Amino acid sequence: MTTFLTFTLLGLVLGAVYAIAASGLVLTYNTSGIFNFAHGAQAMLGTFLYWQLAHGWGWPVWLALVVVVGVVGPAMGAALHAVIMKGLRDTADVTRIVVTVAIMLGMVFLSQWLWHPEEARVVEMFFGADAKVEFLGVVVRVHEIICLLVAAAIAVGLRMLFTRSRVGVVMRGTVDDPDLIRLNGHNPDRVAALSWAMGSTLAVLAGILITPIGGGALEANALTLLVIDAFAAAMFGRLRSIPRTFAGAMVLGLAATYVTAYFPTDWTWAGNLRVSLPMIILFVVLVLLPQDRLRGAAVRTRERYRVPTVRRAAVWGVALVAAVVLLMPLMEDTSITTFGLGMTFAIIALSLTLLTGYAGELNLAPLAFGAVATIVAFHFGITGTGLAARLTLWGILLAVLVAAVVGGLVALPALRLRGLYLALATMAFGVFLSNMVLRDTVEHTLFGVTFSLFPNGALIVPPLQLGPLDLRDPGTLLISATALFAAIAVGLVALRGSGYGRRLAAMKDSPAATAMLGQDLVRLKFGVFMLSAAIAGLGGVLMSTAAGSVSGENFAIMAGLSLVMLTVVGGIGYVSGALFGGLMSGVGFVIIIGTFNDLARATPEMATIYQTLGQVVLVATALIGMGVGKNPSGLVHDLFDGYRTLRGARPVLAGGAAAGAVLYLLALTGVIGNWWFAILTALLVMTLPALGRALMPRAVLTEEELARRRSVPPELAGIDEPYTDELRDRLDQELGLPAREGRGGPHARPAVEEGDVHAIA
Repeated sequence: MTTFLTFTLLGLVLGAVYAIAASGLVLTYNTSGIFNFAHGAQAMLGTFLYWQLAHGWGWPVWLALVVVVGVVGPAMGAALHAVIMKGLRDTADVTRIVVTVAIMLGMVFLSQWLWHPEEARVVEMFFGADAKVEFLGVVVRVHEIICLLVAAAIAVGLRMLFTRSRVGVVMRGTVDDPDLIRLNGHNPDRVAALSWAMGSTLAVLAGILITPIGGGALEANALTLLVIDAFAAAMFGRLRSIPRTFAGAMVLGLAATYVTAYFPTDWTWAGNLRVSLPMIILFVVLVLLPQDRLRGAAVRTRERYRVPTVRRAAVWGVALVAAVVLLMPLMEDTSITTFGLGMTFAIIALSLTLLTGYAGELNLAPLAFGAVATIVAFHFGITGTGLAARLTLWGILLAVLVAAVVGGLVALPALRLRGLYLALATMAFGVFLSNMVLRDTVEHTLFGVTFSLFPNGALIVPPLQLGPLDLRDPGTLLISATALFAAIAVGLVALRGSGYGRRLAAMKDSPAATAMLGQDLVRLKFGVFMLSAAIAGLGGVLMSTAAGSVSGENFAIMAGLSLVMLTVVGGIGYVSGALFGGLMSGVGFVIIIGTFNDLARATPEMATIYQTLGQVVLVATALIGMGVGKNPSGLVHDLFDGYRTLRGARPVLAGGAAAGAVLYLLALTGVIGNWWFAILTALLVMTLPALGRALMPRAVLTEEELARRRSVPPELAGIDEPYTDELRDRLDQELGLPAREGRGGPHARPAVEEGDVHAIA
C-alpha cells in the first residue's frame, strides 16, 4: 500500500506540473488560434535563466523567482505576440506551425550558446531535498507540495478567469471574431498579448518546478521535450477546457509513475515505454476525440505557388546535375561527402513538398520514416562483411516498401485528422520512434531468433554497389543523389499536373468541396501519405550510406523539425524549396559551425569572436523561419518572381551569366578561394533582379511600377531627378495647363522652357 501511495503522490505531482504547462498552451490557443510549439523552449529558457540567477550568481531564490516568473516570463510572451504572432493571421496551418517551431529552435540554439551543454547545471528543490513531511506513511518533499498547491491555485484561477470575468469572455471571443470584439470597444491585440504573457509565465513556472523532480543536469533539448509532453494533456481538453486539461494531466502523470512502479523489471523496454508514454497518449487522444466538421476555404490564405511545366522542370533538373558536376573540381573530398549528405536530405524534403505543398497534409517527423527504412536496410539489405559489405538494390527497395507501409499504418488512424491535429499526431509518432525504437539497443528473442533493433546505439550502413556504380566514391554518391533528386522532382511536378495531383490540390484548398464532388478523401490521404513516406524512406537510406554510421540523434525529432522549417522557408510548394531546405538542414549547420571553428583554431587570439559569430549565425538561421509569417510563400517564390521580370532584359541575364563564368574560372585557377566564390556567386544571384530593375527599368518594370517610380512630388521636380518630357507633361497636368504641341494633339500649346517652368513655379 505504501508503494501505491508513494507512486500515486509522485504521479499527482508530475501531473500537476504538466497541468500548469498545458494550461498555458490552452490559454494562448484560445485567444490567438496559434498552437505554440515553442512552449517547451520558453520553459527551458526561463529555467536556465533561473539557474543562472539563483545558482550561478547566488541571488536569493525568492528574488530569482520574482525576476524570472514575474518579469521575464510575461515580457517574453508579450514580445513574441507583438513581434511575430499577431502577423500570422490569414496564413495556413503549416506557416503558423513552422513559425513557432522556428522560435523553439532559435531558443534552443540561444540557450546552447549562452550555457555550454558540456557544463553540468542542477536546479535544486525549493527549501532543499531534505525538507520533507510524512503523510499516511509516505514521505513528501516540500517542493512537491508546492507543485500541487500551485497547480490547484492556477486551475481555480483560470476557471474563474474564463467563466466569471469580462476579460476571460473577451479572451475566448478574440480568436473567433476579433472584429466583433473590436466593435464592442475591446482591443483584441491587447487581449491576445495579455494571454501570451500569461501563457509564457505558466511555461516558465512549469519548467522551474519540473526540473528538480526529474533530477539530472539541465539540457536544452531534453527539457524542451519534457515540457512538450504536456501537449497530450492540452489535447485531452481539446485546447478549450481547463478542467479536462487538468484531468488529462493527472492521468498522464499517474500513468508514467505506475509504469515505473509495476512493470516487471525484466522488461527491458519498460524504461523506454515510460519516456514514450506521453506521446502514445497524445496519439490515442488525437485519434479518439471527435474532430471538427469539414470546412470550406472560408478565408483565403496568403500562400501562392506557381507549379512549373514538366519540360521546364526537366531542364532545371539537368541544369542542377550539370552545376554539381562543374562544382566538384572546386571541392575537397570532405566537402563532396558533406554536399552529398545534403542532397540526401533534399530527397527527404521532397516528401514534404508532395505531402504538404501539394496535398496540404502535415508531417512533422519526416526523418522518422527515414529511420524505419534505415533499420530495415541494415537488417535485411546488406551483403558481405567488413570492408566488403555492400547495400543491395533489393534491400533498398524493401526498405522503401516498409517505410511506405509504416506511413500507411500511421496515416490510417490519423486519416480523420486535419491541420494542427495531424501535425501533432505525426510529431507524436516521431518522438515515440526516437524514444522507443531508436533507444532499443538490447537483444530480444522472438520465435527463437535473437535480434536488436539498434545494436550498440549505431547502425553502420555500407554504400550501394550496382555494377560499375559504386557509391563508396564520394563524387559518385553526390552525382547519383543529385540525379535521383532531379528525377523525383520532375516526377512530382508531373504528378502535380495530372488528374491525381489536381485532386490533391482541391483537397488542400477545400476538403468539404472536394468531398461534395464525390472524391474519396480517405483514399487520397492514404495514398499520398504512403508515397510521401516512401520518398522519405529512400532519402533516409541514402543519408545513412552517405554518413556511414548513424545513431538515434540523426533521426531525432529536433532534426526533423529543423528540416520541415527550412523547407517551408524555401517554399514548401516548390521542389526547389525542398532543395534549399535539404541542403541547409543537412549541410548548412555543419558548414557554419565547422567554418567558424576552423577560423577560431587558425587564429587563437580571435577564437572567442569567431565562436560567437558562429553561434549568432546559427541563431539567425532560426530567425529566418520566424519571418515566414511575412513571406509565407517562401524565399524561392520571391527569387523566381524577381527573375521572371528579367525576361525582357536579356543583356542583364547575359551579363550575370558571364560574371558567374568569370567567378568560376577564377576559383578553378585558384585566383580566389572557394569561400569567396560561394559568397560572390550568392550575392550575384540575389542582386541580379535588382540590377535589372536599375539598369533596364523599361524592360523589367510594369507600367504601373514605372508610373509609381515617376511619381515625384511636383515641388521636387528638377531636384530629385532631371527634367524629362514625361516630367514636364506631369507638371503641366498638375498645374492645369494644356498639353504641349506634338504630344497632346493639334491644340496643344508650345513647349514650356525651363525658364518658363521656374516662372510658373
